[in-house]
Amino acid sequence: MNVVISGGGPAGMMLGLLLGRAGIEVTVLEKHGDFLRDFRGDTVHASTVRLMDELGLGREFASLPQSRLSDLVVPTSDGGRMRLTDFGALPAPYNYIAMIPQWDLLNLLAQQARREPSFTLRMNTVATGLIREGGKTVGVRYRTRDGEEGEIRATLTVAADGRHSALRQDAGLVPQEFPVPFDTWWFRLPRYAAEQAQEPRQVAAFRAGEFALSLTRNDYFQIAYFTVKGSDARLRTEGIDRFRARIADLVPQYTDRVDQLPGMDDVHLLDVRLNRLARWCTDGLLLIGDAAHAMSPAGGMGVNLAIQDAVAAATLLAEPLRRGRLTTADLAKVQRRRWRPTVILQRVQLMLHDGFFAPVLTGRRVGPPSSMVLATRYLPGFRQLPSRLVAFGPRPEHAPAFARRPAPRPS
Repeated sequence: MNVVISGGGPAGMMLGLLLGRAGIEVTVLEKHGDFLRDFRGDTVHASTVRLMDELGLGREFASLPQSRLSDLVVPTSDGGRMRLTDFGALPAPYNYIAMIPQWDLLNLLAQQARREPSFTLRMNTVATGLIREGGKTVGVRYRTRDGEEGEIRATLTVAADGRHSALRQDAGLVPQEFPVPFDTWWFRLPRYAAEQAQEPRQVAAFRAGEFALSLTRNDYFQIAYFTVKGSDARLRTEGIDRFRARIADLVPQYTDRVDQLPGMDDVHLLDVRLNRLARWCTDGLLLIGDAAHAMSPAGGMGVNLAIQDAVAAATLLAEPLRRGRLTTADLAKVQRRRWRPTVILQRVQLMLHDGFFAPVLTGRRVGPPSSMVLATRYLPGFRQLPSRLVAFGPRPEHAPAFARRPAPRPS
């Protein structure tokens, strides 16, 4: 039995690697010619770091260019600053979140998957629709960058093609949309040589109607700017000079470098969505990751939740695929396994939207809610609650036995 996966993102590549290690014939279709795209979700949480160790890829993962994300620091109404998280208090060695360019992670997964004889990765190839026979999905139609069209027939088709999934649309599946009050604009500013010795920080800055989050990378600062949803046209009409001034006012420590932001083409919009399918599978088709449940950037949990979907899918489906007896009931087990953690995290994000984001964007409050400030200051161990939730999630998955490999010995 064979599997075709649409989408070479974290979910698709992880599932392809795991099924390849199970000896199952699997083909991953990726529409681009490489993985080089900015601001795709670069946070790798502790659950995924542990998973890489279980797969025997810990040394390779550690060799990738990366920085460790520090605790989240926010300003308070009295002019001070407060830490909302404490990742360092989690059990070592999985007590941090790594910031890694997503293309490096995907290249590592692809490199390892290509070692499996049953794995194929087809770049510059996009799945354009489903092949159905007798009400069952039996593969995909595809188109290459050169315009070649064809079909791949498969026992199982997996849609891991993101929040705008073409296969989901072709299947007639429509997710439930949840309200989101903001969009996010990503850009980068230089990190000077004299700043390299400073501890990496994750710093938030607030002002009525807008706020920003600064993440420290190896040689630059990655900035997320948040304001009311639907503001992209206005920001671009105002132009780069007004945007630079806006950032300098909001984050004064970057006043000396905002002029190095070349233009609005270097400010990348994320149209924030939060949604979830009621049904993640039909006969012969499974949806995972953003195709099944788009996540808000709050907490940076989307990539890691998608990877957990992939691990659960491989764990639950490898044996039925090997036996040649895959059923829709088997596919439904994946949704049952991953439904609760998805719902929990999305509810947490909705609470953050309502209690943290919306009051700032409407000007009702600047900064975190007083209840959060009091709990952080006076409840011992409170910081570990959000730290644990973000780092591992409600139901972290472990690598299945068939996919585990011993770590290579140092040469």
